[in-house]
This record gives sequence, C-alpha cells and structure tokens, in this order.
Amino acid sequence: MSVAVAERPTRTAEPQKQPAETQYQYPGIPTTCDGAEAVVHVEVRISQAAGAYPITSSTTMGGGFNSFVMNGAKNLWGDQLMFFEPESEHSAAAVCEGFAVAGGRVTNFTSGQGLVLMKEVLYTISGKRLPVVMNIGARALTSQGLNVHAGHDDVMSVADCGWGMLFARNAQEAGDFCLIARRAAEATQTPFFNVQDGFLTTHTVETVRLIEPEFMKEYIGDPKEKLTNLMDTANPMMSGVVQNQDSYMKGKIAQRWYYDRVVPALEDAFAEFGRKTGRLYGNVESYRCEDAEYILVGMGCYMETAKATVDYLRDVKNIKAGCLTVFVFRPFPAKAIVDALKGCKAFTVFERMDDPLSTTGNHLTREIKAAFCDALTGQNDQEKIDRIPKIYHGAAGLGSRDVRPGDIIAAFHNMMIDGPHFFCVGIDHKSALPRKDDPDLRPKGGFSMRGHSVGGFGSVTTNKVIATIAGNVFGKDVQAYPKYGSEKKGLPTTYYLTIAETHINMHSELEKVELLCVNDPTAMLSPLTLKGLVPGGAVFMQSPYADAADVWKRIPHENKHTIREKKIRVYYCDMVRIAREVASEPDLQMRMQGIVLLGAFLKLTPYAKEAEMSDEQVYAGVEKALFKYFGKRGAQVVQDNMVCIKRGYGEMREIPQDVIFAQ
Repeated sequence: MSVAVAERPTRTAEPQKQPAETQYQYPGIPTTCDGAEAVVHVEVRISQAAGAYPITSSTTMGGGFNSFVMNGAKNLWGDQLMFFEPESEHSAAAVCEGFAVAGGRVTNFTSGQGLVLMKEVLYTISGKRLPVVMNIGARALTSQGLNVHAGHDDVMSVADCGWGMLFARNAQEAGDFCLIARRAAEATQTPFFNVQDGFLTTHTVETVRLIEPEFMKEYIGDPKEKLTNLMDTANPMMSGVVQNQDSYMKGKIAQRWYYDRVVPALEDAFAEFGRKTGRLYGNVESYRCEDAEYILVGMGCYMETAKATVDYLRDVKNIKAGCLTVFVFRPFPAKAIVDALKGCKAFTVFERMDDPLSTTGNHLTREIKAAFCDALTGQNDQEKIDRIPKIYHGAAGLGSRDVRPGDIIAAFHNMMIDGPHFFCVGIDHKSALPRKDDPDLRPKGGFSMRGHSVGGFGSVTTNKVIATIAGNVFGKDVQAYPKYGSEKKGLPTTYYLTIAETHINMHSELEKVELLCVNDPTAMLSPLTLKGLVPGGAVFMQSPYADAADVWKRIPHENKHTIREKKIRVYYCDMVRIAREVASEPDLQMRMQGIVLLGAFLKLTPYAKEAEMSDEQVYAGVEKALFKYFGKRGAQVVQDNMVCIKRGYGEMREIPQDVIFAQ
C-alpha cells in the first residue's frame, strides 16, 4: 500500500525556470547534493590549494576538498591539489595569504569564531590585493551560550575588511556563487566571501545542477596564466612594508582604484554566467515587488520561504506583498535596493543577528537606511527620491531558529498596522510578533516525511540517501535536512524530507507530513510525535515485536486515538535486529539501523511505480547512492546496506485495521 501524495489548495512560489538544455551551452549537470558539496565541486576543479582549519559548519567543505587531495586529484589544468591544515584558523588565513602572494589560486572554508579569529589577516589579504575566495558556513557567534548553527553575526563582523560578499539561499546558489566570486575576485584583485547559512544550506540536500568542468575552465582560466607571483625573484617588489605618516594614508586611499572596478566586474561575471548557463543572478532579486505595497528584505535561505509566503499573501489574502533578496552585501548595491523599494508603503528587513547597541538597526538595516538617505538628498550618483517608505526591522532565525511562513506573515501584518519598528520572530518574548496564520506552503502535490531518531543511528544519512534516490533515480525535486545540535551523538534527532515536481522554496521545519518515521521507540511515548501527520498518512516505526497486537498495545492511548481519528496506517519492523544480523563490522550495527528505513520508503511510496522502473533498476540506483555515502568503507559495507534495505522492504508489516479498531 502506498502513501498518498497530498494535494494542497495553497499556491507556492514558482521556481526560476530552468531553460531547455539545448537553449544554453552549459545548463548544468542534474544531481542532488548539499551546499557544501556544491562548493567542493567547484573548488577542487579551479583552485590549486586550500589553507583551512575547518570549524562546524564548514567542516564538510574542508573534509570534502581534502578527500580529493588524499586521492591524488588534480585541478582542470593538471595542478596537483594541496591541502594545508595549520594549528588555527588565524594560521589558515595566513597560509592563504602566503599561497596567494606566490601567485597561487587558493581557497578556505570556515565559520563562526574561526572567521573572527582570522580578521587580522583578512585586512592584509585585501590590502595586498590577493584574490582569495573563502567559503563560509555562516554561524552564530558564541555569546551568552555556544551555538554552532546559522547566524550572520560572524560574517557581519568582518564586513569592514575590504572583501566582496555574496549570500546564497540554497545549494544551487552556493555552488554558482563560488565560481562567480572567483571571477570577480581575480578581475579586480579583490578577495571575496561566498556565504551560505550554516547547516540550513551547507547540510541540506537539494536538487542541483552542478557546473560543467568545461565551463569552469572557460569562465575562470588557468591560474598560472592569470595570477601574479609577488615573490618572483626576477621581478622583485616590496609587500606589506611599514608606512609612516607620510605614506600610509596615500596607500590606503589608493586602494579605492581597485574597489571602483568591483561593481562592473561583478555585473560582468553575473551576465556571462547567465548567458552560458541560463541561471540569471544580480545584486538583488526582486520578487513580485513591481506594484507591492509591503516588501520583506533579507539575505539567506529564509528568503525562499518568503517567496512562497508572498504568493500566499497575494493569491489567497489579496495583499500586495513582495520580497527582495539581497545577494551582494559587498559592494553594497544601494541603488538597486532603493529602486526596488522606493515605491512601496513600507518594508521590513529580516536579519539573522542582533546588535542591540546599534539603535538604528542591524547591519543590513543600517546600510539600507543610509542608501535611502543618499537617495533622498541625491548623493552618490543616485536618482533623487521624494520620500522614504516606513522601515521596520526584525531579528529572525538566530542560531537556526525556525523561520516559518507564519513569522513572515506576522511581519507583513505588523507593517499594515504600523506596529513596532523593531521586533523579533519565532520565540516567546515581549518584542516578538505572534504567529496567527501559519499555512502549509509546500509545493502542490508534494510529499513530506519527518523522522524521529537518535544521533548515531544513521538516520540522517539515510534521509540524504533517500533524497539522492528520489532526485537522481526518480527525477524529483528534493530537499532533505536534519535538525540536531553539536551534542547530537546519542541524543534525539529530527530529520525532514520533501519531494515535489517543482523547486521547493520552503526552508522551515515541516509541520505537515504524509509519512512519519520513528526510529526511536521512546518518541512514540509523546503525543506530540504525531503532530502534523495528515489524515490518511502513515507511520513507520521500530518495534522488536513480530505480532501486530503486541506492537499496538504499546502505543500510548492518546496516540491510538489520533491514529483512529485520522485513519492513519501504522507499519513496523525490527530495524535493530536486522542491523545486528547483517552488519559485517560491529561498529556499524548501530548506524545501520537507519538504513532499513529506505526499504520501507520504497515500499510505501509510489515513485518507482510512477517511473515505471523495475526492482532491478531501482536497486541499481540505490546502490549507486550508497556508494556515494558509504563507498569509502568498502564494497562489503555497501552490500550490507543493500541487504538491510531489501530486508526492510520485505519484513515491514502493517498493523491491521481490525487490530487498530478492536475494542
């Protein structure tokens, strides 16, 4: 029996249309990957080295690059890749500086405190005009507590170092911006940060079109031909000298000649990328802003959630809403932002940070206010405007706090009633805007799964494998991501998956799901476990009991009531026993519990049947996906996982309806 794929009345944001592959020379290589993989795909082909001391959430980028190095990989021009890991992030930045001074193309991967520790070196990299590109998993800085998740306070703390800054919303943009940043950096001898939200983008698996190596080679060029070796003994020069009162200021102001070239170089990089790939980017992306009365502004992944919410407000609530995504923070696109916002009644700026002592707002808010001040007075070559819309600003998503459509709707409502000019969303606080309407804005006809497990069971990796199969084998658009903390080992973990026919804009935790997976049986003891499971949905749970009646009687009374009321089907399997019997390596017994879920997924969902694929074809795709995640452990481990999946498919049982409704 298959889990029904639900139809929903709400209309979601249309994705950027991917043109027909014949229309553009380099439309991209369809696959599934997370933001970290998309960046690594680019860097291992165009760079010569990485100097990195990776810190969560950038670790998977550093580890991914280093795995290519350890396997003897070369870049597109035949240069042997190198990876330098010194004793700290500060030293890693110094490695990048030294490598670039010698004329090499180098990258770095960092986050949070690691980026802040580099700050001293970041100034000298830009001052020496070294076109280094660093890939950042933007992360909250430790203040009153440690948090390793998404925040923009780390990148804002280095916004004054003379580096260009691009902000991606998803894995596609993270990979694309990595290449675009490199072209702009080398055209202007200005270093760049390529920023994506930590965990929320770096670790979220999505449907992506990876950039073709042939295009990278054409778009960037050979570093040995393009870059300057400042240490060339045949052409000696001084760098980083002492400059006293007579010369320091002259040298500092002279740097502006380079920075004046960044805007046109970045525009050229965007334009050329669009001409060859069909993926069009710019300093900002305006969505339904032409006649909008109220607009939400921001950077990062929740701006895709904003697009879906804007469609809901427009099409269901008849509110003239729009949203403006800022892709480029440095150089700040003042004119583009003013042009997009000047006609509205009010706009709200969402920021993934909080700087309370700045009474005029956080970083993006301050920049936008200054841009409107210049526009009002006709300064800085801007077209003079007559009025400034009302400006509101809010702290949203700090430390990966969930930002839901309800939070975005609350921000629009706040503008309409002229509520507080500063607020926060998503928490219980006197400054917080309450959620009143929080609609389900997943793509129409999509399918979602939520899982409850324990760190170390392998469930998060299984979720990625399922996404890979749904995308690469069944040809669907996917999004899979975990919710766990730095202390994830052995503690509760939640993971999410959505499968659809169109791009998935929602970047928030799933409230409504068609399938609930319970790897940790203790989760069923809480009535909240079934929250959001739609009527007619299904539960797949771990149980050591073979008899359906034994499984049913151990489900709490309140959950039994919900199952009956919503006509939910309940499936079960002893995943623990299967893993213990199959694992050829004792240390894999715990981790292989999660992979049994994949067998249940294949049995419960209609995708193989819809694709008219035989079992052999499906399992061939499954095995390919397993090699991606487990191949480094050897062929036997891959085969053990295949056995677990097939046993999960064959040994899953359903609790009969007569047992569920027995008195």
